[in-house]
Amino acid sequence: MKKMVAFDFDKTLYDHKALEIPASARRALRELRERGQLVVLATGRDMSTHYSRPLLELVNADARVEQNGAKVVADGKVLFEHFIDRALLRRMLDYAEETGIGFGVTIEDEDYYINPERIREAEMKRWGQCGRQFKDAWALLDKKIRTVNFIGTEEEARAMERAFPTLQLRMFSVNYGADIIEKGISKAEGLKKLCAYYGLEMRDVYAFGDSFNDSEMLEEAGVGIAMGNAKEELKAIADYVTSPIDEDGIWNACKHFQLV
Repeated sequence: MKKMVAFDFDKTLYDHKALEIPASARRALRELRERGQLVVLATGRDMSTHYSRPLLELVNADARVEQNGAKVVADGKVLFEHFIDRALLRRMLDYAEETGIGFGVTIEDEDYYINPERIREAEMKRWGQCGRQFKDAWALLDKKIRTVNFIGTEEEARAMERAFPTLQLRMFSVNYGADIIEKGISKAEGLKKLCAYYGLEMRDVYAFGDSFNDSEMLEEAGVGIAMGNAKEELKAIADYVTSPIDEDGIWNACKHFQLV
């Protein structure tokens, strides 16, 4: 029976150290398609930005759950989109300005962030460069926004959650920044929409991830697979822990479950 195999992108499919999808993972993707399995990209990214567009071809997914479930695409069609209420967005912008957290989002080729120095500092520390051309974050109020990002410490993230009970902040694996997700929106809910579209059940899903925003989909998929480089908390809820991304983790798990 056809299965749906869903992959988080960063540090699950895409190795940040080598800046590539490992050859063994590319082979797994190719063989999954050849066997007729559905390949799904389930990511916090907006794949329409100039940072992400070049990577779409490398995955060649049948469907995508983007921005942690705020956008679901299958066969080139948008099945679902959720936009943040403008009143809520204004309150978040006010909060960011008052507290000094990094806050905003990249839309296609434009970076809209309050306190851009926080983003620049984080990216210089992580990547050694920051090529962003920052725009006025308040312009976001005139746009349709599905999700926004937070740059700051875990303590600052928990404080924002207390200020906004309808939001959850899922820290990045580097623990300095988070996806801001409205409760009720998740990768798991996105995968359920894809299951309905393709006539499958969540028990037919194999889900791979490494970080906190993958927790729901690993819990609700038929088989939840944590990468060897995943957060320990994610490994604890996974059905299976594979080897790290740079030790053929994707390929090894696909072979273990006889998907390839």
